Amino acid sequence: MGTVPSGVVVLTDRRLVGAGGLERVVAGAVAQGVRWVVLREKDLPRAERAALAADLRAILGDVGGTLVVAGPDPLGGDAVHLPAAGPYPPPPLPLVGRSCHNRAELDRLTTEHYATVSPVWPTKSKPGHGPPLHVDGLRKLVAASPVPVLALGGVETPEQVTACVHAGAAGVAVLGALMRAKDPTETAAKLTKAFQEAVTPKLPESGHRRTEVSRPQSSTATSHGRPQPQRATKEER
Repeated sequence: MGTVPSGVVVLTDRRLVGAGGLERVVAGAVAQGVRWVVLREKDLPRAERAALAADLRAILGDVGGTLVVAGPDPLGGDAVHLPAAGPYPPPPLPLVGRSCHNRAELDRLTTEHYATVSPVWPTKSKPGHGPPLHVDGLRKLVAASPVPVLALGGVETPEQVTACVHAGAAGVAVLGALMRAKDPTETAAKLTKAFQEAVTPKLPESGHRRTEVSRPQSSTATSHGRPQPQRATKEER
């Protein structure tokens, strides 16, 4: 597969969405630049879950996106996200992620390609789950991880996205902020914009002016496209 999840990664929970279901939320997020979705919905029978996976893959496929399935069964795909508890060793698939919460779980990683680290902040989806790592804890686990890390848990605002990126995360995994949003498309737009701005290098404001001032004048300098006469040298005088 060649790449790992990055940017804004959507985790699904169909019980939180309104009319239109997950397809509407995912389509809105994809329209705003989301390219990775993790399908949870583990309570569904396999046949229903596989059908939902096929629908979401179709939405993502139009933009070259990827559906990752939570659990060891890829449901006809080739990407899974596993819980910290197992299975070990990971299945030999092109893309395998793992949920981690501390240094010990990161140290158990073997052939996984990426990990989520959580909870960064308190989360409504799993109240009482923690304690939260906050930005300093996230930064330490990112530094200790052998694979790229997605920040997970309580990520709801553009400012939090920026903080996670500055702490070294390859992206943020978002559930409630999108699943509960009145306008998931608008929420996805704000979060993806924050990520893009956080990873885009900023040039010094005065850099362009310094370049212009320090540029040596050519002996054949031009003004409005016309060659200018050269100044006489001492030898010519």
